[in-house]
This record gives sequence, structure tokens and C-alpha cells, in this order.
Amino acid sequence: MDVVLPGGRDVRGTLDEPDESRNPGTVIVACPPHPQQGGTRSDQRLTAVSDALGERGIACLRFDYGAWDEGRAEQDDVRNAIRWARERFARVGLFGFSFGATMALCAAADSELWAVCALAPDSGEAMAADADAVAALDEIGNPVRILAAERDSTADWEPVVERARGCGIEVDELAADHFFVGQSRKVAERVATFFDESR
Repeated sequence: MDVVLPGGRDVRGTLDEPDESRNPGTVIVACPPHPQQGGTRSDQRLTAVSDALGERGIACLRFDYGAWDEGRAEQDDVRNAIRWARERFARVGLFGFSFGATMALCAAADSELWAVCALAPDSGEAMAADADAVAALDEIGNPVRILAAERDSTADWEPVVERARGCGIEVDELAADHFFVGQSRKVAERVATFFDESR
């Protein structure tokens, strides 16, 4: 189902709902990678995660950001997607890949969520001053899982992993590059399992 999300920006999404929900009232908001590098709600990692969630009876809201704003308004897009989801579902989780993982962690710092999973997050240092995924980890009070790629030469992921471990957050390091080539299904299973087990 296609949806228009609230807020003053043109933000649209797709709600994937399983045929038979074994987790009624549960949805994961999925944040896409960098929009200036082709990141959309149709990203293969997001769709794989949505499929894996659906197999567990969990809905998924994938969305596209509004006009580029260096990571500032994009965080508002995430919060607006969370707000839309909270009006319709009792339990809302948050997932993001790459730039989307950074946006998810930053938005999660001041949002009421069930659980958060970040795949290949970037520290955010090269983005807007208020996109600090490392500092955000200190503020998130929900279950969090970080999935990082050992051969990632694209994202500045090491500071996120270091802070996460310092906060007692579980980190999975996978033998992969930033894009998890050929591993979308494997990654999706880990993400969906985390959310399923966080209930």
C-alpha cells in the first residue's frame, strides 16, 4: 500500500503488510540509503528485510526522503514516518541501511520505539552537525543491534561500533563490504530475527 507521510515535505512510502500477522500491531520503519547516491525505498537490502519481516508476520514501512537537506530534514522525515506508524500500530521499530542507519540512530535518540537495528551505519561526521550517530547511541533506551561490514571502506563505521560496544550494545560484524554483495538475504534474516526476538 502506498502512503503519503505527514510533515511539510513530499515524503512517500510503501507499507508492506503480511498476509497473516503473527505480530499484530507491529511495524518496522525502514530508512533507505543516501538519496543522492540512488538510495530509495526500493533498495534491495530494505526489500529483503521487509520480506524477512513479512515471513515473521511483521509489517514494514519503507519510505523515500524528501528534498536533500544534508541529513537535517531527513531526520524529520524519519520522525514523521515513526509518527505515522505509531498512529496505526501499537509497536514501532526502526531499521536503516548506510545513510539510513545513521538517520535511524539519530531519530531513535528522541523517539519512543520498540527496537532499533542499524546496518552499516556511518558516524555522521561528514553530514550536518546534528547528525551524530555516535552520540545518539548514548540516548537510545530501547534494544539496539548494529550490523557492520568488516571490509566496509565506504562508511565511517568504526566510531559507531566502538561506542555501541562501550554502551553494551550487541554488534554483529559480517565478512562483507559496505553493500553486502550477495548477502542481502543473510543480512535480512539477522535483522528480522533481532526484531522477532526483541518482542
